[in-house]
Amino acid sequence: MQTPSSFTLGLIQMRCPLDPQANLERAVQRIHEAAGAGANIICLPELFRSQYFCQRTDPSIFDLAEEIPGPTSQRLGKLAGELGAVIVASLFEKRGPGLYHNTAAVFDADGSLLGLYRKMHIPDDPLYFEKYYFTPGDTGFRTFTTRFGTIGVLVCWDQWFPEGARLTALQGAQVLLYPTAIGWHPHEKEQYGEAQHEAWELMQRAHAVANGVYVAAVNRIGHEGPAAAGLEFWGASFISDPFGRLIARASHQDEEIVLATCDVTKIEETRRNWPFLRDRRIDAYGGLIRRWGKE
Repeated sequence: MQTPSSFTLGLIQMRCPLDPQANLERAVQRIHEAAGAGANIICLPELFRSQYFCQRTDPSIFDLAEEIPGPTSQRLGKLAGELGAVIVASLFEKRGPGLYHNTAAVFDADGSLLGLYRKMHIPDDPLYFEKYYFTPGDTGFRTFTTRFGTIGVLVCWDQWFPEGARLTALQGAQVLLYPTAIGWHPHEKEQYGEAQHEAWELMQRAHAVANGVYVAAVNRIGHEGPAAAGLEFWGASFISDPFGRLIARASHQDEEIVLATCDVTKIEETRRNWPFLRDRRIDAYGGLIRRWGKE
């Protein structure tokens, strides 16, 4: 079946309170709204079922994880089939006893589970203690051919690495989707907040330019954690065209559904005029597989 020449993305920017079941119901409602507004491919924020638990290390939090297939993935797969929409959902995956991943599940518009992407780059920073919870992904960088187009899915910290974006784009991705949970440390916001947000957005728009693809990042909003500390998630979910131009962006503080129609012909048009893929010197990049230095 020939894929359409355009598709509409829907990003679900939402708050994530304490109750996982309530968050799932909120996400289901927002997915219905996005599909009703014409979205063909709908993406949820990173780990949307819970508050961002990686602010602390607590072994009891592993109880939040689910197997895939499991209750949440089965619910979302059924919903994708009912709505005729692709759904990308970031889940805390229990792969086996003591083995957990930060995983994006991709459901096609017929409800089938197309596959999983397990987050490759795992951070360990103040209030982002992800190495405690997540085993680094072993799926490699992947694309998924859906009813509406070919999508690449990466997760949050992956956003900062051009290698992941490039390798996914080289597999034919028409859009790179980044489910995200990123925010400000309240005590840093006044001094560094604007620059931090700008760097985050700029980095991903650069992936769009360098690869000639659409890029979409979907974040949560709201303060989570102790009132005087914790994290203030900055929202600002956005969609960029292959030229790096913003075609849709949410606010920093409101729950929103971000919608944009992506014209696939713009990928060819952009790459003809900026032929970065043509001019790559693949014979000269061997050093990228080294950690540092000449040898």
